[in-house]
Amino acid sequence: MRKPFDLEADYQPKDFAFTPKYKKKTAEIIANYPKGRQQSAVMGLLDLAQRQVGDEGAKADKPYGGWIPKAAMDHIAEVLSMPPMKVYEVATFYSMYNLAPVGKYLVQICGTSPCWLCGAAKIKKVCEDHLGIKLLETTEDGLFTLMEVECLGACVNAPMVQINDDYYEDLNEEIMIKMLDQLKAGKKITVGSQTGRKTSMAASGPTSLMEEAKKAKVI
Repeated sequence: MRKPFDLEADYQPKDFAFTPKYKKKTAEIIANYPKGRQQSAVMGLLDLAQRQVGDEGAKADKPYGGWIPKAAMDHIAEVLSMPPMKVYEVATFYSMYNLAPVGKYLVQICGTSPCWLCGAAKIKKVCEDHLGIKLLETTEDGLFTLMEVECLGACVNAPMVQINDDYYEDLNEEIMIKMLDQLKAGKKITVGSQTGRKTSMAASGPTSLMEEAKKAKVI
């Protein structure tokens, strides 16, 4: 699920160009492909465009997050010598690309079965209630956008959310509210498990085959 977008909307900027920092990165990505196959770099360049916009948004008076304007897609098409429509096709296919403005913190709530069974619906509700917005909406201060997504692959540590590039796992309602408040205050929050669980070990704590063998009196 992602925000509806309009390639001709008023929020679309008229032009876009990679900054020197990102222009250097585009060259590095294109260099990974054989001569004449530079169009294969389209996904990497779309990601760079989204990150550049996010960097700019973090410094704005009213912050916003990374997204890909139509002008950026047109610029990428020019850089890679490909029809703009081909870039649009890639950008509109993959949900990881935001084609409409989002908040500085894009909160993606996993709603797939394992997370749902572990309380994802409560996490969604507490986010909506605490921020005063619904899914696909952005707070008035530009800080938060809420989305519900499919499996993010951290099922063992459910329920979890992805905020921008990072995963936050083993959540409950109180922890989620605290995280949102910390982000709003400009504080860093611990990435990964919010209960101290190491990677994806059992919720009851670490175990080993040796310990289990002793319990079974195999050794």
